[in-house]
Amino acid sequence: MGAVGERPVSKEILMRCSTITLSAILALGLLTVPLAPDAQTPPNIPRIGIIEDSPSWGVFRQGLRDLGYVEGQNLAIEWRFAKGKLDRLAEAAAELVRLKMDIIVTLGTPATRAAMQATATIPIVMLSGDPLRAGLVASLAQPGGNVTGVSILGPELSGKQLQILREAVPTVAGVAFLWNPTNPVQRLYFEDIQAGVRALGMTLHSVEVSSPNEFTSALTAMMRERPDALIMTGDPMHQLHFGQIIAFAAENRLPLMSNHKEHVLGGALMSYGSSTHENFRRLAFYVDKIVKGTKPGDLPVEQPMKFELVINLKTAKALGLTIPPTLLLQADKVIQ
Repeated sequence: MGAVGERPVSKEILMRCSTITLSAILALGLLTVPLAPDAQTPPNIPRIGIIEDSPSWGVFRQGLRDLGYVEGQNLAIEWRFAKGKLDRLAEAAAELVRLKMDIIVTLGTPATRAAMQATATIPIVMLSGDPLRAGLVASLAQPGGNVTGVSILGPELSGKQLQILREAVPTVAGVAFLWNPTNPVQRLYFEDIQAGVRALGMTLHSVEVSSPNEFTSALTAMMRERPDALIMTGDPMHQLHFGQIIAFAAENRLPLMSNHKEHVLGGALMSYGSSTHENFRRLAFYVDKIVKGTKPGDLPVEQPMKFELVINLKTAKALGLTIPPTLLLQADKVIQ
């Protein structure tokens, strides 16, 4: 007999409770069972390591998809962003080597050098300003070693940029050049632009910025020289802060020339350079070739065939400039 007020528990209820308890235990147990292999990243697929940040990596990924690669199915990507800081570049490259990447893709000469110092065997696909003069490859036609990729021909275009700037703003006499002295290819750019200003009878003001916290002081000091225009380059660290550069140029009513169309879309006056979109898309082509067995040293470094002149008329109007119709007719894109 049970206590007063208690009711005897039937066998049916006991059996039902046991079934529920067993189901709960089984359910909890399932939570600790490892996922099936097909729910994870498949083993033995190409692993691509990427060093340095850029908004254009989306074009690279689309290029891979166009070639039949699907991340997580037949390709894996590891990202390492160093924000242009040399110590972080070396660390990022070393980590990707420890992770045994099949290919390392780099943006800029400093990132490429960091990868080269970390490995002499893993293929490196780079996007660089002038890989031959910077010593990244022995030859453009036969790079040899483990490095190949795409050259944007940045330094070689400085003379043409100066000519376009003079045509757009005939009164330009003094030009400020914003560059990163810790980037080896930037030194080549600086040498070329010095020759360009001499040929055009201009003067050059050097504005050196090697870390993000130097922009404000360097640009402010630059204005004491009273330059008539500013030229910025494609240095990866500078690109990450191009909004600050464009805002400073606008505030000080300074025409800004770049080699990236994206900067003009953001408010720079004009740009002349190779197609960023096409350059990043071509990196995917190199990755595909190497995945399929071609040695990087047998793949010639590609030089750009297409160059774009982009002009922002909204910025020109804000600066009180009238762009000559002859120059507008040469432009690949005019932003109204």
